[in-house]
Amino acid sequence: MGNICGKSDSDNFSQPGRVLGSAPPQPERSSVPAKVGGPPRTLGGAGSSPNPPDLSSDAVEARRRAAEAAEARAQAASAKSTGKLGTQLAAQKKQTRNETLKEISDNERRQRDADEAAQSRSHN
Repeated sequence: MGNICGKSDSDNFSQPGRVLGSAPPQPERSSVPAKVGGPPRTLGGAGSSPNPPDLSSDAVEARRRAAEAAEARAQAASAKSTGKLGTQLAAQKKQTRNETLKEISDNERRQRDADEAAQSRSHN
């Protein structure tokens, strides 16, 4: 039986091997150019500095209005009432780890008590 897609008469030992412990042949390396052309550049281009000196008053005003709008959206999102589920989520986020563990423990205890009561009723 053989491989359907492979060569039918290939032999693993048809090529000369190498001595145990010898390194495999090294591939030829490509040469690196001595100098990469052009002057050094900073990433982001010319207008990426935090306070460019040539901004017009319109650009400054537009940036200020955009910042104010972003702050207003953030405040509206944090103050927005989302109803019953939102209130429950906010209360759950405020709980500490110990409060969460205590609540889970109380729920488990109530479940065990209910199971014991049901078992005692069915036993009688």
